[in-house]
Amino acid sequence: MKKLLLLLLIVPVLGFSQGEQRYADGIATDQDGNTFEWINYGTQDWAIENAEVVTYRDGTTIPQVTDATEWANLTTGAWCYEENNPNKRKLYNWYAVMGIHDNDPTTWDKNFAPNGWEVPSDYKWNIFENFLISNNYNYDGTNSDNKIGKSIASTTGWQGSTNEGAVGNDQSLNNISGFNISPLGTRGSDGTLDNTNGWSSVFWSTTLLNSNNDYVWVRHIQNFIVSSGRTVFDKPSGFAVRFMREASTASTDKYS
Repeated sequence: MKKLLLLLLIVPVLGFSQGEQRYADGIATDQDGNTFEWINYGTQDWAIENAEVVTYRDGTTIPQVTDATEWANLTTGAWCYEENNPNKRKLYNWYAVMGIHDNDPTTWDKNFAPNGWEVPSDYKWNIFENFLISNNYNYDGTNSDNKIGKSIASTTGWQGSTNEGAVGNDQSLNNISGFNISPLGTRGSDGTLDNTNGWSSVFWSTTLLNSNNDYVWVRHIQNFIVSSGRTVFDKPSGFAVRFMREASTASTDKYS
């Protein structure tokens, strides 16, 4: 991502025929000056690049943590690179996503996303997926059941699969939606760094499994399946983040 002037071109899209490639509707800027492209999907705008922030919206630093034991014992926000390699992309624990920057229960949580944007809840991920399904982004052009894995996956980098319609099968047909998820390493709740070697990519939501649970709903895609997946992981895990916003209400000024 390059540092550019903020550019927002709101182009609502009600639906596209299966087979048409989607491209960015605009560019937004996060609190660190990084730009990210976004696409409108019905009532929502979604970043089509992973979050790369190292500060919260108010400028407070999100610590980088490389040590596995330190990471595993955290109950506050942190980030790391895949495999601790600065040439790769950033992973965050759930505490960072929720802006939990210290252990003082009397202080306010921070905002992880830039102004006007948010980290999606499980419900808002559902809206996104249902939009794609109902607008014929399933690999077979149908609009029932979840077969959208290929349409949101990047066209390169995945382990091959012989399963019809799977993300890793004929990758040249991937990414019709423009969402462009590429395979991504993860970090376990024990601090272990994992290179998935083209098998999967995982993204946080903000939604707990239940109010008394340490598990959080996430979304993932895998090379051998046709759908987008939904499961739970524990809060100290390290995954990617995508920003989204409500298309009709979002501010175009990150500082307002």
